[in-house]
Amino acid sequence: MNLINLILIPAIPLAVFLVLGIFSHKIKPAVSGVVGVAGLATSTLLSFYTAWQYFFVLGKLDGVYQTFVEKITWMQFTESLHIDMGVLIDPISVMMLIVVSTISLMVHIYSRGYMKGDDGYTRFFAYLSLFTFSMYGLVLATNLFQIYIFWELVGVSSFLLIGYYYTKTSAIAAAKKAFIVTRFADFGFLIGIFIIGFYTNTFDFQTLNDPQGPAILTWASSSFMGLSVITWALILIFMGGAGKSAMFPLHIWLPDAMEGPTPVSALIHAATMVVAGVYLVARLFPMFYMVEDGFALNIVAYVGAFSALFAAIIAITQTDIKRVLAFSTMSQLGYMMMSLGVSGFDGHEGVGYMASMFHLFTHAMFKALLFLGAGSVIHAVHSNYLKDMGGLRKYMPVTNITFLIAALAIAGVPPLAGFWSKDEILVAAYENSQFLYGIGVFVAGLTAFYMFRIYFGIFWGKETNYKHAPHESPFSMTLPLMILAILSIGAGFIPFSEFVTADKAGFATHINLELAAIAIVAGLLGIVLAWIFYKKENDLAFRFSNAFGRFYTWTSHKFYFDEIYLFIARRIFFQSVAAPIAKFDKKIVDGTMEGIGNQTVVVSRKIKGMQSGKVQDYAFGFIGGVVILALVFIYIWTN
Repeated sequence: MNLINLILIPAIPLAVFLVLGIFSHKIKPAVSGVVGVAGLATSTLLSFYTAWQYFFVLGKLDGVYQTFVEKITWMQFTESLHIDMGVLIDPISVMMLIVVSTISLMVHIYSRGYMKGDDGYTRFFAYLSLFTFSMYGLVLATNLFQIYIFWELVGVSSFLLIGYYYTKTSAIAAAKKAFIVTRFADFGFLIGIFIIGFYTNTFDFQTLNDPQGPAILTWASSSFMGLSVITWALILIFMGGAGKSAMFPLHIWLPDAMEGPTPVSALIHAATMVVAGVYLVARLFPMFYMVEDGFALNIVAYVGAFSALFAAIIAITQTDIKRVLAFSTMSQLGYMMMSLGVSGFDGHEGVGYMASMFHLFTHAMFKALLFLGAGSVIHAVHSNYLKDMGGLRKYMPVTNITFLIAALAIAGVPPLAGFWSKDEILVAAYENSQFLYGIGVFVAGLTAFYMFRIYFGIFWGKETNYKHAPHESPFSMTLPLMILAILSIGAGFIPFSEFVTADKAGFATHINLELAAIAIVAGLLGIVLAWIFYKKENDLAFRFSNAFGRFYTWTSHKFYFDEIYLFIARRIFFQSVAAPIAKFDKKIVDGTMEGIGNQTVVVSRKIKGMQSGKVQDYAFGFIGGVVILALVFIYIWTN
């Protein structure tokens, strides 16, 4: 592999960030957009060249794709425990380079039109470049600490982009919420890293994932509460991944993150940052699989399945189209986690791993398309809410067709990309757990329903009385939509299982007609129900929402999890814990220090007359001292 090319991939967006950030007041907006797009286009070309060279030029060695690592030691702790900085190239890192590059480039191009006229135009492109650099660093990391460093940089970039409209109160609150919630999750991640470093004496991915390596021998004998300490470490690491990928119960930040500009939603909260958690589990998958008969993997599977179902139910009732897509993202990420959790390691037993990565790949294309399509609609009607939309198909034909393609893809309609990857996930679930398979099929039906609910609500339904006639978005916005639509159609035909598998050997897959038919029927049933409810104006949706009564209310309020967390934060942490500690600090700690200071002032006032500066006072003191010393001397002498 060409090391220079690999280094340039993240180095170019870093350079763009520095140039645009430092000279933001001197660079014209039009120039900053061109610089941002040109930089990402170069990194994208290098990423595709790397993928071609890796898969088709170098190919397999002894039946498996090779792993290439170039690194230097950054911090040395012991002979074997050190933190390295470098790049790791294997099938999933190459796949992620393609995903990050493609989506980021489309968002950069789209943003030239969407953000046109914005006062912070140059600053926006600087933030986008910083985020892309951070994601490149994350996917190329060679060890746990390196991935953690870029993990936090991704968090900072997300904070900056969610809070881009820094004069908007809701955007500020959303940015802080995302940052704080993911900090709790990342604290677990960091503890997990420390545990692994302590017990295995390494942070290196290759060493940790080697079934015959020394690391596995060191963790087998150490246990805590019936589980090995490494299992606990992996659970804590998954906690970090669950926070980044918005898994239940650390999901509350994702819907609010929609306060950022829509291109940010497409880049960060649909296709790249939120999949970092899935990527982390995949990166450490051999470890998850090897310890305790996959106990940690079971947690991944069931948390993923519940998150998929939970988010799909909430998405049905939301009226903000970006929030519907946010919960849809959470649901699809749950699919990916569930697929990893039910996977084996070798050959067809590892279909879950392959399916998860495949769905990550295809989902990036059609979910980014859905978000950018939603942005095109919002750009036209200046609202996020379904009540302000309707009948837009005749005003926005390109957005209508591309959005429909993405909706069909996520609904799992063949032969679009989502059908192939979702089908593989359901096959993996069926072979390992009938219960999880049932959840997967049910969620597939719900996905089709809520997605076509917003499609019909936006482009069909009753036309709103628009103040200004909507119009199609400019070419800079529709071009990425058309490219992503093509990818949403064609990405599923890639023989993904031949390139990305847990054992890096690859295998051929064949469609399971019976399971595929069940999934297709579930998706079509969801589409038909949405057609009946929302294609034309009627009161069916209102009647059904009333029929479900309190459950509908709970669902529309996202099961009050925001309120629950606020109660816990304010009543328990702030009032019951923080307030008494603050009172102790003020009354005891500060009071003691203030008391010492006050007494010092009192004493100084009493004795400051001794330093009056008057000669007679000093003479009196001198004579008095002599007299006292003389009396003491006489007393001692006479006794």
